[in-house]
Amino acid sequence: MKFGPVKVVDAEGAVLAHAVKAGDLRLPKGHRLASTDIGALTSSGMEEVIVARLDPGDLMENEAAARIASAVAPDHLRFSPAATGRVNVYSQVDGLFVATRETIDRLNRIEPAITLACLADHVPVRAGDMVATIKIIPLAVAGHFVEQAHRLLSSQPAFEVKPFAARRVALIATELPTLKTQVMDKTHAILAARLRQSGSELGTERRVGHTEGAVAAAIDDLRASHDLLVVFGASAVANPDDVIPAAIRLAGGVVDHVGMPVDPGNLLVLGRVGETPVIGAPGCARSPRENGFDWILDRILANEWPSFADITGLGVGGLLSEIPTRPQPRENATALPFSPVEIVVLAAGRASRMGPGGGHKLLATFDGVPLVRRSVEIAIAAAPGRVTVVTGHREGDIRAAIKGLPVKFVSNPDYASGMASSLTAGLSAIGARAAGMLVMLADMPGISSNDLHKLTARFSAEGGRAVIRATAEGQRGNPVILPPQTFSAIRLLVGDVGARHIIEKCGLPVIDVELGSAARLDLDTPEQIVAAGGTLEE
Repeated sequence: MKFGPVKVVDAEGAVLAHAVKAGDLRLPKGHRLASTDIGALTSSGMEEVIVARLDPGDLMENEAAARIASAVAPDHLRFSPAATGRVNVYSQVDGLFVATRETIDRLNRIEPAITLACLADHVPVRAGDMVATIKIIPLAVAGHFVEQAHRLLSSQPAFEVKPFAARRVALIATELPTLKTQVMDKTHAILAARLRQSGSELGTERRVGHTEGAVAAAIDDLRASHDLLVVFGASAVANPDDVIPAAIRLAGGVVDHVGMPVDPGNLLVLGRVGETPVIGAPGCARSPRENGFDWILDRILANEWPSFADITGLGVGGLLSEIPTRPQPRENATALPFSPVEIVVLAAGRASRMGPGGGHKLLATFDGVPLVRRSVEIAIAAAPGRVTVVTGHREGDIRAAIKGLPVKFVSNPDYASGMASSLTAGLSAIGARAAGMLVMLADMPGISSNDLHKLTARFSAEGGRAVIRATAEGQRGNPVILPPQTFSAIRLLVGDVGARHIIEKCGLPVIDVELGSAARLDLDTPEQIVAAGGTLEE
């Protein structure tokens, strides 16, 4: 492929490298120029265009991407049509995404023009999640490279989604006088929630004494009627011959592994009695936060059996975030000073649903006060001195409506790309030392300062280690408080997306605070503004 500027009169048959506009004629990037296009471009006075000229055997970007994607086994996957040289791949099931690094690395080293990016190996996915993307970088690529990539993916797997299989699960919990009943009840509820994503059911719980004989008897009694046994010990496993591994052997089973290089999750036991897997859960699995137990459970629910090499290979990436109730064996870090929760008010959007001539929704007045000013005043009442307002579309008008209020402004020049740019702009403005970021939409007239106090009080009660989300009759809404553990992921957001995916995947507890209908009342159209008692302004 030859790339560069050519005279328009010599460009017939070439492929546009960039979109061009000539009068009413608009030609997109990747368009192959016909004689009629040449005539229109020359008539408009255009003398030169940047194009690609294909060599014999070259394939256009979409054809190349589609050809490579066709080599991937389609089981449980959905492929988007090729567009702009890209094919996106989505899971069609809830399951475990499994990637083969060696194959993917080999493909990406065939030719820099050919790329394949995917999720990390062995992560759970939901039906509809994007798991991989195949992208051709230039407008065209040599066909022999495409065929080499096709042969590679046809001969060995690069990635797949293994569907979760619903299992009948039994919980065996040992008792000691030091273990509170409410802790055991919470353990049952959290394990049931973990199993729900696979459609599995926690049908039985057996509470027994903390002896190998009692645990072995429960295993022997329950294994025939269940597909998976999970044992929570009242005391942590301290030795390969401790109660849980000894009980598995006493029940006629085999212990495959005791301990793993994942923290939290070091003290996991993996064994089996006949065909029935038995997991001795580490104490950290009593918490809903991600830990090593999740990694092993997901594999078993996807019908994988982790080998010695699999488990001992989990060390890189195996250092997970600490849980507040378990400061040891890690050293207590010296507490660093940080500021309280910061409020970020998002007021940069284009209000596109207002329609042409519909005015800007944030400038609509309620009792004579612009909606955006009203929202910012509520934020200030809840967190004086800690309010940042992100502006973009009609920035001058929005800032004028807030004039005189004690807030920090941050400009988002990329507001047209969507909400992600406003979130990242707000986060950059408040700084990494913030204890949390309360994200408030400026178009929610029902939210009060008292509502914000409820959210921040709950965040404080959770030690700043949970996501706090407003709800309306159990349905998720806004505002939301995001703790520092989510900040690095927020900085990577792009496009017209919020933090929902981060909230669902961060592994932190998500605490819902009921605020009533105000948590879901946002104003997007002129009709909604009028119905809410507002007056439209230009």
